[in-house]
Amino acid sequence: MPTLVTGAAGFIGYHVIKRLMARGESVIGIDSINDYYDPQLKRDRIADLQAQPSGQFRFEQLDFADHEALEHTLSGLDFEAIVHLGAQPGVRYSLENPRAYIQSNLVGHLNMMEIARHRATRHFVYASSSSVYGQNEKLPFSVDDRVDHPVSLYAATKKSDELMSETYAHLYRIPMTGLRFFTVYGPWGRPDMAPWIFTRKILAGEPIQMFNHGDMRRDFTYVDDIVSGIIACLDNPPPDDGAVKAGGSKAPHRLYNIGNNRSEELPRFIAVIEQACGRKADIRPEPIQPGDVKDTFADISAIERDLGYAPTTTIDEGLPRFVAWFRNYHGI
Repeated sequence: MPTLVTGAAGFIGYHVIKRLMARGESVIGIDSINDYYDPQLKRDRIADLQAQPSGQFRFEQLDFADHEALEHTLSGLDFEAIVHLGAQPGVRYSLENPRAYIQSNLVGHLNMMEIARHRATRHFVYASSSSVYGQNEKLPFSVDDRVDHPVSLYAATKKSDELMSETYAHLYRIPMTGLRFFTVYGPWGRPDMAPWIFTRKILAGEPIQMFNHGDMRRDFTYVDDIVSGIIACLDNPPPDDGAVKAGGSKAPHRLYNIGNNRSEELPRFIAVIEQACGRKADIRPEPIQPGDVKDTFADISAIERDLGYAPTTTIDEGLPRFVAWFRNYHGI
C-alpha cells in the first residue's frame, strides 16, 4: 500500500520519495508549491520524480493547512503510513512572516495528525528540527536535553509539533516518530541555505556573508544519510509497550536526532566549497543574525542504538557533489 509524503516538492521530501520508488513502492505526494523560494525548482523535482523508472508516484498540489481541501483530496486514496515533511522552513524568514509558520507548522501538523488518527495509520513520521535546542550550551545535543528556550518562532513551532504529537500518541496510540534534522544539504537543495548561497555567490564572483565573524559550527548532514535515517524509522514504528522511548515518552512516540555526528567550523565549510568551485570567496564577516544559534552538534546515539543509523558522508565528499549538481542544474 502507498506511503503518503507531504512536502513532496521539497528538498528532503523529493529524496525520500525517490528512495521509496527505488524500492519499487508507490507514493502519494502532496505539496502546495508555494513561492517561499523559486517554485520552478519544486516543479523540476516533481518532474524528475514522475520520470523515475521504478515505483509509482501520484502528485496532488494542495495546502495541507486547508483541512477541507486535504480531506477532500485524500478521501478516495489509500495509504498505510505518512511521512510528514512539509512545513514552512527557515529561521530568518520567521521574523518577517510569522503567521506562515503558525498556519503551516501548527495548523498543518494538526491536520495531518487528524488524517493519521482517522485512517489508523501504521506509522506517522514527521520532521522536527535541531533548532529546538536553542542556545543549549551542552554539546552534543541529546534528545534527552531540555528544549524549553527556543530562539526563533520556527523552533517554537517545531517544539510545539513534538508536544502535539506526544498528545496524539498518548490519546490515540498512533505510532509516531519525530526527527530533529541537523542542517541538511546535497543535490536539489534549498536556495535559502548556506551551500546554495555560498556556491552561487562564489561562482558569480559576489561577496559572501560569514556570520558571527566565522565563529559558528554546524552539524552538516548529507541528504542521502538523512534519507537512510528516515526510511529506517519508517520501517520500524515504535511499539506500544509502555517502555520509555528515545525522547522520554512511554506512548508509542520516539524522538531522534539525525545528524552527521560531527560539528564543522564555518570557515572550513566555506573552504571546502571554494575548493569545489575552483575559486576563492570574497568573505565579508558579519555579526550573528537574530534567531541564529552559534553551534549545533547531534548526539545520534539513540537512533544508532535502536535502528543502526550510521552516517557515512563527510563535507569533503558531500559538498563537491552539491557543487557539481548546482553547475549542471544551472548549466554553468
